[in-house]
Amino acid sequence: MGSQTYVYIVCSPRGRVGVTTAARLLGDYFLSRRRNFIGFDTDPHESPFALRFPQQAKVADLASVKGQIALFDRLLVSDETPKVVDLWARSWKGFFNMVREIGFLEEARRQGVTPIFLLAVDNSNECLDAVTGLLAQWPDLNLALVRNRGAAGQDDGDASSDRFPPLRDFEIPALDPVVAHAMERADVSLSRFLLAPPSDMSIVVKSALRTWLSQVFAQIQSFELRMALGG
Repeated sequence: MGSQTYVYIVCSPRGRVGVTTAARLLGDYFLSRRRNFIGFDTDPHESPFALRFPQQAKVADLASVKGQIALFDRLLVSDETPKVVDLWARSWKGFFNMVREIGFLEEARRQGVTPIFLLAVDNSNECLDAVTGLLAQWPDLNLALVRNRGAAGQDDGDASSDRFPPLRDFEIPALDPVVAHAMERADVSLSRFLLAPPSDMSIVVKSALRTWLSQVFAQIQSFELRMALGG
């Protein structure tokens, strides 16, 4: 929004906590608002995010210098186009080592780019240590938590929420397994779903998915507005 360029880095040190789901929702949110985005999938093997957005997202293998250049150089372009990075859990350590070594955050500030880290968490000590470690190294980091209630490790609700620092957060409600399965269909585009859901989908599933998607998109819109206002 505005003249700023936002880079959303969706990440977690753990797998199966909803990183790709959160990245997908961001991408579909932008497309549903008729706004383009540029995406990067750092999983060079399965690349689920890039497969969902073949026109917008590319695979960046951070195990290679070529992949590192393709990612970091593009993220530093101040063009007002939002960027979305689906950071593979196995790339967590290497990615943040690169952030530190190349001075990515400092260079982003000079270029008028605002990185926003969306850290998907479960109730593990590993996620808690990740949050506290990032804030210890970069106290002014734009960091928000993502709690995907339908992902593994989230079944004890808010029991551990007070363990984390008081940060902005996103709540992705759990979906009934039947609805979640329908959402994963290859032909289901969440950016078009609110206007034109698949004709062969159950009316019950359509209603549940529409309600869920509206709640999530409203949170993203509110977050964007707060960022634009400097909050």
